[in-house]
Amino acid sequence: MKNNQPTIILIAGGTASGKTTVADRIANEILKGKSVTHISMDNYYKDFADLSLEERRKINFDHPNSVDTELLIKDLQALKDLQPIKVFVYDFKTSSRTKQSITIKPSDVIIIDGIFTLAIKEIRKMGDIKIFIKTANDLRFIRRLQRDVNERGRTLESVIEQYLNEVKPMHDSFIGPSIEFADLIIPYKEGNDVAIDLVATKILSILNN
Repeated sequence: MKNNQPTIILIAGGTASGKTTVADRIANEILKGKSVTHISMDNYYKDFADLSLEERRKINFDHPNSVDTELLIKDLQALKDLQPIKVFVYDFKTSSRTKQSITIKPSDVIIIDGIFTLAIKEIRKMGDIKIFIKTANDLRFIRRLQRDVNERGRTLESVIEQYLNEVKPMHDSFIGPSIEFADLIIPYKEGNDVAIDLVATKILSILNN
């Protein structure tokens, strides 16, 4: 650890760009057994359990204000101070936090993926290495459509409407422009093992040092 603190790697990119796939593969496959932890920013959306389901479905989850930035910063600081944290799993079907939690212990390298990791200044400042996954817009839309219909119980019409009215405008306003803060831009496509291996090699060098 640098100065006895973990190295924090931020992985950003548009919705369904492959952020979680890249982070999970590095942390849980290539570097499995190493001192590497993967955290998904998806579990840090604000808890809207006090609102009705109809009201929750009107919330724009593609705007930075939907993220509990304060809690994420608090947890990251705790990990930097070598303290364990408890992360509650977010349920996107109900737009609320569940009672299910994951205990995360400090590690030498912490990988955080999420659409706003580079867009939100306070989080961006905590990153030591900043990566942006760049994926074609049409591919991202298809992936999101499949995910929301198959995994989150959404209708085809509602996903398309949300994409046009919220997802795309928010991407153009916040997420897309955050690419300028990236140290490394990965053009993601299926089987882009070279880019993933390069990132894993960099992390391994950090661990060895």
